[in-house]
Amino acid sequence: MTKLLPSSPYMFDCNVIAIDLAKNLFQVCKTDKNGQVIYNKAISRAKLKGLLIKEKKSLVAMESCSSTHYWARFAKQVGHYVKAINARQVKAFRQGQKTDANDALAISVAARQPHIKESRLLSVQEQCLQGIECMRDLLVKQKVNLSNQLRALLLELGHAIAQGDAQLIQAIPEILEDAENDLTHRFRFSIQLTFRRFIGTIEEVKLIEEKLREIVKQDPICTRLQALEGVGPVCAILMKIALGNTTHFKNGREAAACLGLTPVQHSSGGKEKIGSISKVIGNKKLRSALYKGALAVVCQLEKRESRSQKDIWLRELTVRRGKKIAAIALANKTVRTAFALLKHDAEYQPQLLVA
Repeated sequence: MTKLLPSSPYMFDCNVIAIDLAKNLFQVCKTDKNGQVIYNKAISRAKLKGLLIKEKKSLVAMESCSSTHYWARFAKQVGHYVKAINARQVKAFRQGQKTDANDALAISVAARQPHIKESRLLSVQEQCLQGIECMRDLLVKQKVNLSNQLRALLLELGHAIAQGDAQLIQAIPEILEDAENDLTHRFRFSIQLTFRRFIGTIEEVKLIEEKLREIVKQDPICTRLQALEGVGPVCAILMKIALGNTTHFKNGREAAACLGLTPVQHSSGGKEKIGSISKVIGNKKLRSALYKGALAVVCQLEKRESRSQKDIWLRELTVRRGKKIAAIALANKTVRTAFALLKHDAEYQPQLLVA
């Protein structure tokens, strides 16, 4: 969390301009330093820019949603403080029915709470990098959907295809060329079109992944992050985006907690109850990538000798708690190590065992 400087807006010595973001019509609620509403009105996209330019230096607050980064950068350019807040945290401050005016007022109230942690804002370059990964992820999902549909339709007609893209690519042409099966001409034509889309999607995924590999090779931060156990190109890019601004977190432990890699607590009356990690909070995509990479490391560790102190720790933890919990523990340690590397601009050097 960022430190509160004497001139910080969180000391409540300036106005708050809370914006309920939308595509064309925005709800803007302006409150003074005492929390009194000056106005709460709907304005157009063009007028919002003019309003931010004319207003004196204020705290501009908004929910973390679509277009947040764009408006945050614009507000900073014209001299305002900016605070982006998770929508779940804003919801607790909304009174009455859900309307744009009530939402904007809730954002204003939430922005003045010193314990509410703001969301990290990305630069244009980081957003572009994140966008490339989002497009790759969408294409991968489309590829899987097309594969599942082809397999399911043909299985209903008695054609069982083994797992794997290579098996599907080999089987489909053989099925279509078999004149003795009972498939109709129109059905064959539809399968052919879907199969072409499937092949095209595979090629598109390869092209985007090639671009990502080029980015990783040219980026020294991603190169350093890939030295960590279970971290590949995609995971390195996601970690760079999430942890790039190390001042956003107090320490590595807080970074791991924000990504959803620490157990959820439900404590009361002095009794601490520690549960499992939450599937709701945190960065789901990065957490999934870290878990998959860590699980691969855990599984490979069974097939080779320990090479470092971390391997010994991981092997002992796997015996005590199982592979999945060990993988989560390794993912947690990976985030904390990555945070330390980025904060101190250091290289990863595992503690190797003496031969």
